[in-house]
Amino acid sequence: MEETADPQITRTTDPRGTAESLRPRVPGLVILSHPDPRRVGEKAALVKLGSGQTVGLSRREPDFAAPGPEAVFRPLDDAFLSRSPFLLSPGSEPGSVVFARSGIPTRVTVGGGEEIGTSRAFTAAEIERGVVLVLGRRIALLLHPVDPVPVAAPGFGLVGESAASLRLRQEIRSAAGLDVPVLLRGETGTGKELVARALHDAGRRRQGPYVAVNMAALPPSLAAAELFGAARGAYTGADRKKIGFFESAQGGTLFLDEIGDMPSEVQALLLRALESREIQPVGSVETVPIDVRILAATDAALEAAIAEGRFRAPLLHRLAGFEIRLPALRERRDDVGRLFFHFLREESAALGGAEIDFGTADRPWPPADLVARLVENDWPGNVRQLRNVTRRLLIARRDGLGETETNLLVDQLLAEPARHPSVLPLPLLSQPRYRKPSEVSEAEMLEALEAHRWQLKTAAGALGISRGTLYRLLESSKVRKAADLEPPEIETALARHGGDADAAARDLKVSPQGLKRRITALRLDH
Repeated sequence: MEETADPQITRTTDPRGTAESLRPRVPGLVILSHPDPRRVGEKAALVKLGSGQTVGLSRREPDFAAPGPEAVFRPLDDAFLSRSPFLLSPGSEPGSVVFARSGIPTRVTVGGGEEIGTSRAFTAAEIERGVVLVLGRRIALLLHPVDPVPVAAPGFGLVGESAASLRLRQEIRSAAGLDVPVLLRGETGTGKELVARALHDAGRRRQGPYVAVNMAALPPSLAAAELFGAARGAYTGADRKKIGFFESAQGGTLFLDEIGDMPSEVQALLLRALESREIQPVGSVETVPIDVRILAATDAALEAAIAEGRFRAPLLHRLAGFEIRLPALRERRDDVGRLFFHFLREESAALGGAEIDFGTADRPWPPADLVARLVENDWPGNVRQLRNVTRRLLIARRDGLGETETNLLVDQLLAEPARHPSVLPLPLLSQPRYRKPSEVSEAEMLEALEAHRWQLKTAAGALGISRGTLYRLLESSKVRKAADLEPPEIETALARHGGDADAAARDLKVSPQGLKRRITALRLDH
């Protein structure tokens, strides 16, 4: 499946690959969090909203269903939600949506932070990115465009039903049966090795060996011998013939990860092997025929490396017989809930298999606003980082960490660098930095907000509370919020600062993010 120039149109290849159709996407809702964790990932296509009608959102409507041929359609069905519906209506611009509360007392927030008052208009750009709606801290939903007719694609052991995930799985299906090299490209942590394994398992060589090699972990002086083997006496310590990875993978698949880190001299040998389909072990005068399918992966910009003379252009062309780009997690936000709950179960099994404490009917865990924060995060370490965070949250849950401490743990985990997410240091929970909300006075809160230019995340950290706690303190205080500002005051502040919304926010003493949302809602940016 590929995206067309119009973001509201999806080009879908049918399962036989013999025809294509253009099908307009419609606004839809995906369950990110629910008191019944089994319902995470269910989807509702709001076809009527896409055709210009108003639709309701309550415990009784709309109907959601998990993907699959035996889908069962059912509403949210949470007794703590009102039977009277919130209303979703088409906005004034194509693709925009207006959310109206209609007098319903249930608290609704955007992304677990900004509370919606009477109504909130979401631009087409916001809907395209995905709007996280949290209903009463119990249910989190993602409002974004969806395909009205689910597209079938094999699972290949991968978790995800987003458009990006379906496109990836379709590309795996297309490439698996071809006996050509495949180059996997994507950011660190996107699951390139999982995709390589899926290509092998679904391909013609599935009965043969699968050998995976991390090129970044091979010492440059030994890389050639490790790949191509070595004759006895080829180098100091070579007291016997060494079988290389190519020969070990005969009849199967050789996966070369971090291909951008391959030494230049080994690049030349690999290129020759791909062209001649034979290898020459180090120190040997004889060649060995090879019958191996090559899969390679990188998160490096190989084109830039070619321009700098660090990578050979002919080798890139050889490796990219078929190229697959893996989406970053921020490009598949509706999968975050699915992945989070999937990892909760997997990590629970890995930590001893104890049953996960999902809380009670009136106080489910994890709270929906915590899941919303995960969905809103950019995840520089992608799926690998999300798994690491999930493990830490599960351990904290088993250790009996309270809500305030958990929120601070999330703050710390999401602020950590993601370069090596598997070795993030454990927070010093024995010497907590957190404070009770009642310990933070309004004057101290205002002082921290001023000092940090009304950036809520950094101000919350300075106060020793979580960002969610700061939101709630602001809501219960008399401090004016961006949602309270009227158009003339905003326009005057923007004019005073030459249209700089951040400077205007400091002048108005409100959150920059909140002011920008208010500007968009009032259409002052047109």
